[in-house]
Amino acid sequence: MTLTATVADIHRMTPDVKQFRLVADDHRFEFDPGQHTAVHFEADGEEQARPYTAINAPGTNQLVLTIKRYDDGTGSVYMHERTPGDEVEVEPVEGNLHLRDPDRDAVFVATGTGITPLYPMVRQYAEEGTGDATLVFGERDQEHLIFRESIDQLRAGTEALSVEYVLSDADDDRAWNGRTGHVQDHLPEALEDLEDADCYVCGVPEMVVETEELLADAGVDEDRIFTEGWESDAADED
Repeated sequence: MTLTATVADIHRMTPDVKQFRLVADDHRFEFDPGQHTAVHFEADGEEQARPYTAINAPGTNQLVLTIKRYDDGTGSVYMHERTPGDEVEVEPVEGNLHLRDPDRDAVFVATGTGITPLYPMVRQYAEEGTGDATLVFGERDQEHLIFRESIDQLRAGTEALSVEYVLSDADDDRAWNGRTGHVQDHLPEALEDLEDADCYVCGVPEMVVETEELLADAGVDEDRIFTEGWESDAADED
């Protein structure tokens, strides 16, 4: 089943990321923060669908999608060509990635647009959580750190949330004195006492697979590691 939604407005967040606010008349989207819809479109004469996370709060007739454009992509190119007033077909919101227990400590690990499902989950934890939460977010450079201002505001609003940014291409950035390299290289140092934490991971397949292995080695039960469904051999296929 799909629903018809209208593009209400578009906001550019970074050079290659846009945020789309979609409105579906006479429909109320109910979901858990972190879950995703699927946008349907036609490409090469066939109907296609691509998943995108709703970053807004549930319970309204709106979906806010944050989408990075890939030159060789299909769904992202389709969405980046939309203009206000266009109609798009979307599915109801669902998915495996959502906060399991706000009373448990939580670890969030993301690279790139893998932050899109984790950001609303971190926001929910900042509002409802009773433990401690850590976000480790990796990107190429500061310019491409989407949600950074909002994340920093969440961090400033509660002592229970700590945030670590990791930049993979910051060698020439004199204004950056934070972590550099790959996210998974910093996990053992950035995270401690993981045995009792729920861990949420989203990003490129290689990072997800390696992070799952690191968390398992640190003593995290596999039942407390939640991803968007990457399989262990996805890194070799991508």
